[in-house]
Amino acid sequence: MLKLPILRWGQPYTSLEEDAVIHFVTGETLAKVSQANPGLLVRDMKQAWRAREILTEIPAPELIGIMKKAANLFLKETLPLGDGEQTPEDFARQQSASTGLPEHMCKGNMEKNHLVLTHMDKILDALTRGLDTSILTRGYGMESRGITVSYQVQAPVVGMVLPSNSPGVHTLWLPVIPMQVGLVLKPGPQEPWTPYRMAAAFFEAGLPKEVISIYPGGGDIGAEVVGRTNRCLIFGGTPTVERYKGDPRIQVHGPGFSKILLGDDVVDEWENYLDLMADSVFLNSGRGCINCSGIWASRHTREIAAALAERLGQVEPKPPEDPEAGIAAFTVPGAAKAIWNTITAQLAEPGVEEITAKFGPRLVEKERCGYLRPTVIHCDSPEPKLANTEFMFPFVSVVQCPQEEMLERIGSTLVCSAITQEKKWQRKLIDAPQIDRLNIGPIPTIKLDWYQPHEGNIVQFLFRPRSFQISEAAAQ
Repeated sequence: MLKLPILRWGQPYTSLEEDAVIHFVTGETLAKVSQANPGLLVRDMKQAWRAREILTEIPAPELIGIMKKAANLFLKETLPLGDGEQTPEDFARQQSASTGLPEHMCKGNMEKNHLVLTHMDKILDALTRGLDTSILTRGYGMESRGITVSYQVQAPVVGMVLPSNSPGVHTLWLPVIPMQVGLVLKPGPQEPWTPYRMAAAFFEAGLPKEVISIYPGGGDIGAEVVGRTNRCLIFGGTPTVERYKGDPRIQVHGPGFSKILLGDDVVDEWENYLDLMADSVFLNSGRGCINCSGIWASRHTREIAAALAERLGQVEPKPPEDPEAGIAAFTVPGAAKAIWNTITAQLAEPGVEEITAKFGPRLVEKERCGYLRPTVIHCDSPEPKLANTEFMFPFVSVVQCPQEEMLERIGSTLVCSAITQEKKWQRKLIDAPQIDRLNIGPIPTIKLDWYQPHEGNIVQFLFRPRSFQISEAAAQ
């Protein structure tokens, strides 16, 4: 069993209060994690500007080099962790044991983090639209076109209130350090592993420890991180999204309601896209906001739903170490049952049918956890609540809707894969404000382009462009 301390600007601090991270199958205690209190964070945040000062003393290209070195350390090496150490194999096993995600998916998320870190120079070049990184360091500079520009940092550190359910989200905060902004991380209770291992890799690669803090704790610590950092990323459900909607200090990552839209010009050949639809729903156990939760078409919807049910409905839970395991466990007691009860209640609405029912019960309860097997719903219109609902497992509603009504009815959509060659409809899709990431053509919703922003450009979130002039004498 490991003991994980609070990290206060890189310095370990052990508290009297600890929280146990438990193996969801055996009940074994994997780690005891020191718990921070709000007063500790209040004191430490008085030193937040020091993180920015330290990082601006290191040229951005050098920080990018540290990230690339850390990538291999994170993926391949044994690293210090609390009062012990952790191999890459330990990491995947421990993360799986506490989050319920199969081990091979945890290893896949390690590869994603490695990919982002090793391509950090290209990612930053894309996100800044080719801006010389020294301009972010200095606050102003001359662009190649001969124009003086200025970008003002909005906070010395970024707060992160991280989830337990999807270890893949950590790719979103990896570009922060190379932009010379510090990190204040509040890990999810079941997923402390990535923040601690990533910090250890950064430190081993040469990053000054004073630029990262990690504060494990309950909801009070999460609220304090949000309140004490002028820029914060948080993850949560629809109520969380609504609570912080319109607050420029906070970037909320909630349900994606990601969708596939089949245009009238291609829907008669829907079988050609069945693999794409199934992968978009199923991969990574359906836990990501980029997983597809809705497939919309004007016709053939019952055939599509039946084919997806045939493909996914027979999937059974398997042990987390099984390389064929396709679905994750819900490790919080009662969570799987509560979700299934919600779905069952909404199945009573007119025009809704569960197509996977013939393949057996969807809810599988174990001694310490629960599973939800892949579920396919058919809705004969966009009216039922399940027509536009998302859950943290492979769940999809196939919705019958005329093409001309789709953009009015789909609602907020993080990723929209619109399969169509119709130019007029493509134009409407491009202009649709409710769609964040748009794929036109047969592209899975889960296929990310790392050189494109995800739910808002992190550079624009951290830096404000402003008018700036400087005299020749002052510049010298």
